[in-house]
Amino acid sequence: MLELRFVRENLELVRQKCLLRGVDPQLIDRFAEIDHQRLAILAETESLKNQRNTVSKTIAGLKQSGQHDQAEPMIAEMRTVSDRIKALDTDLGAIEEALQDVVMSIPNLCDDSVPEGRDEADNLEIKRWGDIPSFSFTPLPHWDIGEKLGILDFETASRLAGARFALLKGFGAQLSRALVSFFLDLHTQRHGYTEVLPPFMVNAKTMTGTGQLPKFKEDLFKLEGWDLWLIPTAEVPVTNIFAGETIDEAQLPIKYTAYTPCFRSEAGSYGKDTRGLIRQHQFEKVELVKFTRPEDSWDELESLLADAEHALQLLELPYRVITLCTGDLGFSAAKTYDIEVWLPGQNSYREISSCSNFLDFQARRAGIRYRPKGEKKSRLVHTLNGSGLAVGRTLLAILENCQQADGSVKLPKVLAPYFASRF
Repeated sequence: MLELRFVRENLELVRQKCLLRGVDPQLIDRFAEIDHQRLAILAETESLKNQRNTVSKTIAGLKQSGQHDQAEPMIAEMRTVSDRIKALDTDLGAIEEALQDVVMSIPNLCDDSVPEGRDEADNLEIKRWGDIPSFSFTPLPHWDIGEKLGILDFETASRLAGARFALLKGFGAQLSRALVSFFLDLHTQRHGYTEVLPPFMVNAKTMTGTGQLPKFKEDLFKLEGWDLWLIPTAEVPVTNIFAGETIDEAQLPIKYTAYTPCFRSEAGSYGKDTRGLIRQHQFEKVELVKFTRPEDSWDELESLLADAEHALQLLELPYRVITLCTGDLGFSAAKTYDIEVWLPGQNSYREISSCSNFLDFQARRAGIRYRPKGEKKSRLVHTLNGSGLAVGRTLLAILENCQQADGSVKLPKVLAPYFASRF
């Protein structure tokens, strides 16, 4: 979240940045209104407390001089003042809670380098890598390939759990497991990340720390009767590893990678990507999370992007990189690069990784700080995260890009060590 004082002192800047994101300006008007009420209550409370202190001294002097009769009216008046102060304190608590709710609803400020735009149509392509494959036949989408090979079973998954689930069998399950191992090996052995295996369920405080709550409650799955939520991404538990802690500067940057299943309700996506593995309630991902000094975070974003790209390059899958525009930027991000892999069966690029710099937005919510060498005062770290990569989407990209005329799929060479025999 943004600092309350920063919002108050930079109200027009925050308003303009929110407008670029398509946020209703009434949110900022609401902040100004509640903040004005808060400051008015604080001013009245301070005035009454000063009055009470001054009169209390006068009362004490009258009592010492034996003028109790003159002190009684003042005592009665101060009871009224004290009652008013208590009432104002109660009002202040409610006002500050309302103000906190508004501040928690204000998105991060987009960086000045983010292109302006309303939606994904205005995102800026900055790079392409790899050659689009050509086929002597009409390439199939992955759901047809998977069903023909008997490795993707959407019908059984639907019977087991409902829509937007998949059952992977045989080579499909093996390929998914191989990709997880490949990604983790790559990021730990060549990119310098430390592997962690976090809980797949977290409490509301943890969800709040990374910005999923309270704003995106409808996108999450919650366990009935428990303060536990299924994670939508490993970013949530991994970023919160240091919640409420102060990190020594010498430890930075800290780089974690984690494999987890991810669970999303996909609220608002009704009718979109109803076939295949693109938009599922349950999917797998290998995540990359960084904690850095503020002065290093933009360089670390470029490095994060390169790490995710490297995985696709080794798999020889063509892709492009785009910078998300202001209107398509995620709530907590200051800047985001999306990597979109080419899918010949759908004749389009689709997102396979999203790499973001959150600056101190998440760190302020979660209370993650670091202490610079030689300084007593701690500072907020900057957090970053990206997919390295989405497992299901990588799997379908392999099926579509590596399909053969005879209906088989030729594996990328880099995955050969993860299979006892070639498919």
